[in-house]
Amino acid sequence: MSEDEYDPELQNLLARRAEEESRRALEERRKREEYEKQKEALLRVILTPEARQRLNNVKLVKPELAESLENQLIALAQAGRIKIPITDDELKEILAQVAEQNKRDYKIQIKERGWK
Repeated sequence: MSEDEYDPELQNLLARRAEEESRRALEERRKREEYEKQKEALLRVILTPEARQRLNNVKLVKPELAESLENQLIALAQAGRIKIPITDDELKEILAQVAEQNKRDYKIQIKERGWK
């Protein structure tokens, strides 16, 4: 058997694998979009429009922080541990607390090099 006899079979196998990967990626994208829609719907209930706008502004600057905060707010709301809806002022307080927790003290030390 020569290499040419396996070529159509190999091509068929590669095409099926590519189709399966494409289908898997499409399904993953669809699930992610559905999750984002559900999260946005929950945030509409949890936050006032002004607070949602502020959170969107934070998301532009620090997406990881905003994502973490969104997930925490949803979890707290579902557990009934926060008052709904959260106003812009309350969100400012929450952001200040998070900033305080993440605050780092930087110590800059200047050493003389002996340039005289």
